[in-house]
Amino acid sequence: MAAGELVSGEKPTGGGLSGATEAGIRAVLDGRPGGRARFLLFAGPAVTASIAYMDPGNFATNIQAGARYGYGLLWVVLAANLVAMLFQALSARLGIVTGKNLAEHFRDSVPRPWRLAAWIVSEVAAMATDLAEFLGGAIGLSLLVGMPLLAGMAVTAVVTYAILLLENRGFRPLEIAIGAMVGTIGLCYAVELVIAPVAWGAVARGLVTPRIPDAEALTIAVGIIGATVMPHALFLHSGLTQGRGDPRSDADRRLLVRFSDREVVVALALAGLVNLAMVIMAASAFHGGHSGIAEIGEAYRTLTPLLGPAAGAAFLVSLIASGLSSSVVGTLAGQMVMQGFTGWRIPLLARRLVTMVPAFAVVAAGVDPTRALVLSQVVLSLALPVPMLGLVVFTGRRSVMGAFANGPLTRAAAVAGAGVVLALNGVLLAQAFGVPVPGLGE
Repeated sequence: MAAGELVSGEKPTGGGLSGATEAGIRAVLDGRPGGRARFLLFAGPAVTASIAYMDPGNFATNIQAGARYGYGLLWVVLAANLVAMLFQALSARLGIVTGKNLAEHFRDSVPRPWRLAAWIVSEVAAMATDLAEFLGGAIGLSLLVGMPLLAGMAVTAVVTYAILLLENRGFRPLEIAIGAMVGTIGLCYAVELVIAPVAWGAVARGLVTPRIPDAEALTIAVGIIGATVMPHALFLHSGLTQGRGDPRSDADRRLLVRFSDREVVVALALAGLVNLAMVIMAASAFHGGHSGIAEIGEAYRTLTPLLGPAAGAAFLVSLIASGLSSSVVGTLAGQMVMQGFTGWRIPLLARRLVTMVPAFAVVAAGVDPTRALVLSQVVLSLALPVPMLGLVVFTGRRSVMGAFANGPLTRAAAVAGAGVVLALNGVLLAQAFGVPVPGLGE
């Protein structure tokens, strides 16, 4: 089977797990000793999904948040990451327990008009995702070697396709490649925090003091949520765990869910730390005398004289790694969305073109790249209710999940998380149409 040719009920990648990994997982599920490294047998889906939380859209929104508002919006990043942990865990659980991904549940359970609307919204979100990822990689290449933006996008597209072909060798090569880029991004931001003059007391206050100072801060806050709790990642995770480990009983499923929950906490905690580090770096470097910085290129050119060439180099390396890896993950998620909703076989290259062409069109039209990145994240936030509400409904039904249906506490937390996102989206739309929002400064 060619890469990307999935249909309902098939595993979400081309080659599956190796025989040794499958045997190791089966041994753990059967209760045989697996050694201290047995957790690694189950690792991969959450790490792969976590790259969506470190994509170039995060760079754009986090730089603006830190430069304009210092450490004041750190609490938004923290809250968004906690909501993301919950919903990624629910997505993984849905795939493990039912053997179907979220898009397939929409196709099988939702009336046709609502299903079509959900599909269209999800496809628009996939296009916004690809826009952010292509732009990130292209901006990084442009700053590194002076490459024109459109040429950088073309290089990003070719490299992304090459990485995706690793999928033909099974889960692990692709997961290892993505994991290596996740590690690169994390290492780069660890370097940034060592170099930047961070006011750690102000960081602590920013984490625990909820505050939206003005309308622009609201736009950035919603962009942070859209860049953190990613719609395509919620669809993707349910497919990455779908059929993985071949559970034969509820006991097997319970153990797989336990390992999945642990991986979600670890992977998304690391992704959350990277996002916090982005805001902290921007606040430390720019807020005092360069608070007007709004573009990634401007941030790089300002960062180098302020903090030195090492800081600038780390910034560019992390941006390119983010653009490439998140573009790979975005394609996998886009395949899953289209094939899950429609049941059609989608060749990898065709799927790549569906969301790549609009990204090229936006750049060719001369839209400011960083502004396009931030607006793409707002689009993602507006699309979030579809997968979030879908997960709340499907994982709460005993007819779908059986004994694994959400309990009262999980259900309440999921409803609250989805409610916060919907409320913020409503405020943003009111602001866009000029409706006064009580308590929101101008």
